[in-house]
Amino acid sequence: MRRFFFALGVCFVIVLAVGACYTAWMLHRGFSTRATPGAVEASVAETMRDAALPSRYKSMRNPVTATPDVLREGMEHWADHCSPCHANNGSGDTMYGKTMYPRPPDMRRKETQAMSDGELYYTIQNGIMLSGMPAFGTAGDNDVDSWRLVVFIRHLPSLSQAEETQMEKMNPKSPQEMQEEQEEENFLQGSPPPAQSPPSHHH
Repeated sequence: MRRFFFALGVCFVIVLAVGACYTAWMLHRGFSTRATPGAVEASVAETMRDAALPSRYKSMRNPVTATPDVLREGMEHWADHCSPCHANNGSGDTMYGKTMYPRPPDMRRKETQAMSDGELYYTIQNGIMLSGMPAFGTAGDNDVDSWRLVVFIRHLPSLSQAEETQMEKMNPKSPQEMQEEQEEENFLQGSPPPAQSPPSHHH
C-alpha cells in the first residue's frame, strides 16, 4: 500500500513539474496566434475534443441524400459562410485562417474525412471551445443546411478547379468590391461612369 501511495505521489510531482515547465514555456513564448501548436498540444486538444463529443454522434449518418442539388446548395453555403476561414477548397489557407490559433484543419485530409457524419455535423452546429470555430445553425439534429455542408465537406477532396472558380463568385464581397463590380457591369452595358464629386476648397 505504501508503494502505491509513493508511486501516486511521484506521478503527481511529475505532472506538476511538466505543468510548471509548460507554463514557463508559454510565458516565455507569449500568446501570439502566429505560433504553430506543438505535437503534444495538438494531441491533447484532439483527445479533449473527442472526449467532449456526445457518443451518439460518432455513429450518426447523414440523413440528407447527396444529390447534385444538395451538393450545389452545400457549396453555396460553404462559399458564403465558411470560405473566409477554411478557403473554398477547404485548405484553410486564407488571411483569417493563417492567423487563427489553432489553424483551421485542412478539410481534405484523411484525418478530417475519417470523422463520422455526425461528428462533422456536431462540430458545425456547436463549434469548438477555445478555437475560432463558432457554433452555426439551429440547435438540434435536423438542421438541413448543416447536413448539406457535411455533404459538401465529403466532396472537398475531389473539388475541381472549375467548381473552385465558380465558388469565387459566391464569396462574400466588401463594399468596395461590390462597387467595382457594379461599375464594371455599367461599363459593359454602356452606362456612363458615376460623376466624380468636385474637390472641396477650404478658405
